[in-house]
Amino acid sequence: MNGKIVKPSILPGFMELTPSDQILFNKMMDTIRKNYEKFGFLPIDTPLIEKSEVLLAKGGGETEKQIYKVVKGDTDMCLRFDLTVPLARYVAQHYSDLSFPYKRYHIGKVYRGERNQKGRFREFYQADIDIIGNGSLDVINDAEIPSVIYSTFKDLGFDSFTIKINNRKILSGFFNNLGINDSTFVLRTVDKLEKIGIDNVKNELKEIEISQTSIEKIIEFISINGTNDEIISKLKDLNIDNGLFVEGLNELSKTVEYIRLFGVPEENFAVDLTIARGLDYYTGTVYETFLNEYPEIGSVCSGGRYDDLATYYTKQKLPGVGISIGLTRLFYQLTEGEIIKSTDNSLTQVLVIPMDGYMDYAIKGSSILRESGIYTQVYFEEGKMGKKFNYADRLNIPYVIIVGKEESENNKYSFKNMKTGEQKIISMDEILECFK
Repeated sequence: MNGKIVKPSILPGFMELTPSDQILFNKMMDTIRKNYEKFGFLPIDTPLIEKSEVLLAKGGGETEKQIYKVVKGDTDMCLRFDLTVPLARYVAQHYSDLSFPYKRYHIGKVYRGERNQKGRFREFYQADIDIIGNGSLDVINDAEIPSVIYSTFKDLGFDSFTIKINNRKILSGFFNNLGINDSTFVLRTVDKLEKIGIDNVKNELKEIEISQTSIEKIIEFISINGTNDEIISKLKDLNIDNGLFVEGLNELSKTVEYIRLFGVPEENFAVDLTIARGLDYYTGTVYETFLNEYPEIGSVCSGGRYDDLATYYTKQKLPGVGISIGLTRLFYQLTEGEIIKSTDNSLTQVLVIPMDGYMDYAIKGSSILRESGIYTQVYFEEGKMGKKFNYADRLNIPYVIIVGKEESENNKYSFKNMKTGEQKIISMDEILECFK
């Protein structure tokens, strides 16, 4: 060290939280984890660093521009940019050890070198679930996913949210019926409707030489609305003679039917023909979830069905369906908009304060409390009692136990409720009873 003090700072696009915000973030993460496990999803945790040849097997595009390269010797490595590509590699690699359908969840950090802007991060947590089939996967799985979303967001404290669903086969079949054989760009354009508006969608479709008649028909089609049953009925009444369209419509009808059986209320899910998902690998059902009272946040949970997860790593056909919650971005937006607030400065339930000479008795008492599952901290530092009580106040610790001569001799503890100010000398059994 040369004695120079380096200014403490972090890179832009990375998030650090205060302890109280981190407690709130962890509670959100735990809620998501518990819901995923409740539906039978199993945890995995793949390495942050993967071989470049594995991560970039699909090759090219925007992804490659955003990837963080890792330099160490001659090995070509990258930080993972999502949790789906590592899942594909994982399933192909461990295929013979897995039981199918394979249900996995993964909550972990991913890295993208995106342009730095407010609310967008370069390091962020994703919370993903996927159901992978071996050769085939029943469409009922597409209906179970919204029930996981519903359960999770209810437990996160939200009542008013809508899981919007569609099926890309319906869109692709409709575009094919108009004579548009390569529907990828049209799907991507339709998916941007919420962001860029209907006029810009029309302009982009004109740019790829879609006829004015077809553009009007596309806009009319994606504007079909009504209840879930009314939309499905209107789609059937179009009598479109296209195999892909018919297949998609049958899948959507079955998915809606089973979503109801899974107990998701009608007000929490809606068929929406504008939902397309911009990513190429989605082939069937697609989802976007919105908080009704906070539409400016955008989609808080999205995903869909794909025909073949691991085509770059194995010849096995592995269809799947999954969703992802962008946890860091969601947390940032909820706290920034004061939709949720951190109230806990500490996880400690009891602060034990020993008087001079009674540290041993304090430590023994704290051990009994911890063995009973009570989060306990002992104040080890010297100082005035006012300073020690102030410490408990600043951290919102609800109870303080004081131990000194009188307490030690009578095998008792002074137990103080920091909210009411009430203080009494009681036995450890009585303290434990208070927490029950």
